[in-house]
Amino acid sequence: MKGWGLALATLAFAGMALAADEDKDLDLIPGQPSRPEKSDAPKSGSLFGGEGRLFVENALTSTAVRNDLLVPFPPPLPPRWEERFFGDARIEWPLASNAHVAYSGRLSFVAQEGLGFPNRGNVTNDLREVYASIEPQPRNYFDAGRINVKSGVALGFNPTDFFKTRAVVDPLTTDPSVLREDRLGTLMIRGQHVGEASSLTVAYAPRVTNPSPVAVDPYRGFNPLWGRTNGTERWLVKASAQLGEGVNPELLAYWESGKWQLGANIAESVGQSTVVYLEWSGGRQLGIAEQALAFARTTGTIPSDAPSVFMQGNNERFRSQVAVGASYTTESKITFNLEYHYNGAGFSRSDWDRWFAAGEGRPDSSPIVRGLWYIRDYAAGQQEPMQRNSVFVRADWVDAFVPKLELTAFALVDAGDGSTRWQVEADYAKTDLWSFGVLAAGTTGGRHSNYGSLPSEASVLLKVTRYF
Repeated sequence: MKGWGLALATLAFAGMALAADEDKDLDLIPGQPSRPEKSDAPKSGSLFGGEGRLFVENALTSTAVRNDLLVPFPPPLPPRWEERFFGDARIEWPLASNAHVAYSGRLSFVAQEGLGFPNRGNVTNDLREVYASIEPQPRNYFDAGRINVKSGVALGFNPTDFFKTRAVVDPLTTDPSVLREDRLGTLMIRGQHVGEASSLTVAYAPRVTNPSPVAVDPYRGFNPLWGRTNGTERWLVKASAQLGEGVNPELLAYWESGKWQLGANIAESVGQSTVVYLEWSGGRQLGIAEQALAFARTTGTIPSDAPSVFMQGNNERFRSQVAVGASYTTESKITFNLEYHYNGAGFSRSDWDRWFAAGEGRPDSSPIVRGLWYIRDYAAGQQEPMQRNSVFVRADWVDAFVPKLELTAFALVDAGDGSTRWQVEADYAKTDLWSFGVLAAGTTGGRHSNYGSLPSEASVLLKVTRYF
């Protein structure tokens, strides 16, 4: 299997370029809230003998960093500026009337504070997807390669999106809807049957290498990062069936490292403008702190017999994750989403109090401080909220004020302390080939709060995009 992974990586490095399709059976969930797709992106065209999308973008980011953290952040701090120029491709090549090959990737040239120039860290390549797909019989599909498998109907947090863990690298945004599309896929084989009123998907992802540590090597270059996506053996089975008029739930079973997780997705239209939806997963888990420290021992980040720097104090038990929400679209093309998120493995208020107490007043070089921040870095990599309860609100306005101007804003609020992560973005398609955008993001809250204790306080990104 390691030879297969190397062959696929070599194929990608040779310069193939992708079209990443959303899971076919996800379309069977009725009235599911649409995931925003930027209106300034042109439709697919002919590229290198295939069909897809290619663009180059220049993005300049400036970040304001907090200097008065109660628990100091271990060096290095986030860079105060970053310049990133990249080419992004999603292309699909037909092999026959019932088969195709797809590729998705991004080649970036990076300069940032503290990185230096020139060196190996100035060039990185993200191999998001490369796979072959065949339809041997009508409505039956078989895929093999690196695939971005997505599950779930919510926008802010997806409990049933089991392959999201550790798949996001070098994000230019904190918008979960965008991160879901731009992340790394997983090396796997997948079979799907899509019927008129039911579907079945079975996916198997082998372990091809040892899991890599949490920290990403800034000099990774063309490393496909299999240790992030294929460090463990995994299975996914999901099925949906129409139970009545407009009722078509999706059920999931996920296996990893000897443990099962169960899940369910359902969405229902209420009138012509409103969709309500629910996403749930559950299984035996440790708390997020214990998960992080167990992973640190597995990857050799800390010795196997090292004492724990922080414990939530809960043994492994059945825990649930939930995202429940609704979307509403106005006649003027504004879509609002409101969601409640629950993470049974996340921090309670008492956990936060003990986390701050454990690190407050210690130097940033302290092993305890490094361990405390490691827990939060691990949770961020898993794309799971650190907090137990949160509220997510999002608004997207297409053709705002003038045609081809899109405005997007969202806020994720920790329901326990009121601290917030927010983002506002404006994209304007000057022509079919050029677009311009500005993105502002940040965190608010007291020093003794979830988001108010993060080192990055605010950032502004300016971007120019050229489509081909």
